[in-house]
Amino acid sequence: MSKTYKVEGMSCGGCASSVEQAIKAVAAQASVEVKLEGGLVTVAGVDDDSLVKQAVEDAGFTYA
Repeated sequence: MSKTYKVEGMSCGGCASSVEQAIKAVAAQASVEVKLEGGLVTVAGVDDDSLVKQAVEDAGFTYA
């Protein structure tokens, strides 16, 4: 099952890559798709929302 999260502060491909890598660092099995337009991050393979939140914030972005 996948979930979509709103992430604020992403403005370029490097930002998207940072968010993707941060999430995969805490959940290697995760499938992550980042859409800069709208600031949406879709994650499959992670059941714990707090892991995603922490990864996003550790990467320097705002989990909204």
